[in-house]
Amino acid sequence: MKLSTRPHEYQIEIDHVSKIEWDNLLPQFNDATIYQTWSYGTVRWGEKNLSHLVIKKNNHTMGLAQLTIVKVPIIKAGIAYMPWGPLWQKGGSLRNIEDFRSIIKAIKNEYAVRRGLYLRIAPPIFKDDDNGEIHSILDKEGFKRNLSISRYRTFLVDLSPSLPEIRKRLDQKWRNQLNRSERNGLKILEGTGDNLYQMFLKLQKQMHERKKYVPGVDYDEFREIQRDLPEPLKMRIIVCEYEGAPVTAAVVSAIGNTGIYLLGATGAQGLQLKGAYLSQWLMIQWLQTRGYRWYDLGGINPEKNPGVYHFKAGLSGKEIYHVGQFDICKSLLSAISVRTGNFIQKVFIKR
Repeated sequence: MKLSTRPHEYQIEIDHVSKIEWDNLLPQFNDATIYQTWSYGTVRWGEKNLSHLVIKKNNHTMGLAQLTIVKVPIIKAGIAYMPWGPLWQKGGSLRNIEDFRSIIKAIKNEYAVRRGLYLRIAPPIFKDDDNGEIHSILDKEGFKRNLSISRYRTFLVDLSPSLPEIRKRLDQKWRNQLNRSERNGLKILEGTGDNLYQMFLKLQKQMHERKKYVPGVDYDEFREIQRDLPEPLKMRIIVCEYEGAPVTAAVVSAIGNTGIYLLGATGAQGLQLKGAYLSQWLMIQWLQTRGYRWYDLGGINPEKNPGVYHFKAGLSGKEIYHVGQFDICKSLLSAISVRTGNFIQKVFIKR
């Protein structure tokens, strides 16, 4: 469906774009991530449950939003959820807060007002990037931050300096371990193929047996996503081998101007060989040489996982928080459904 305003103003297209078109549009935005890819939405929630909004100005695309929609049977109620969206910071253009305001209005009017859904969004913005304008716009449109949900917390590594300068900024102990790993004769395998992902799964199983932790992601689901993604959007995989056997693996998604460390695994031998230090450094090299601006180290929790926190802290990134998730609902039926329908809330559990 197409909805257009007067010429030279914003034009809104809803569920009009194809998967191929979406895949081509996504990399044009600095704030694009894997969570707004068609493949991610299809594998995680099912293609029939997705909705795509494109907003244009003077026939030039200036915003994108992919939402997953779950409806309650029979009654006109449900949820629309948008993880890490909308996308509005286009590469090569100055950041225009009015673009954000316009796409937020379009999303609210379509999904909260016209369709009567409980709408939750998680804009791809960190607190340090918001001088109050983002919160002000969301507040004026009626969105409220959900205080019951912990905000995403991570380290963000600046990739704009030269590689020698980035290495110099590493924590001294971290750099010493990297130096050791580089002398251990590890063989490096890099790419996007399923064979590399299988190596990661093997190492992840070893690590799970060693640590007995509860996985926070579905690793097989990410494998399906990787298979479905077009080559330019696929996750980058780096595996360190020793004497023919994989010992560490790192999986990173890089679509906009930021690489996100999604998955990692280290076998028992990899711990001794310090393979995780080498794989992270190689990923930084790969991202920096291809012009990416930031490296998001993928979430931290110093209380529940202090070991991972200290490892990531050694890369000397800036510790930051996401702005949070925001809700709006204009329908009493949808509001009641969210409070009482456990099955429909499951869509909110996933990123």
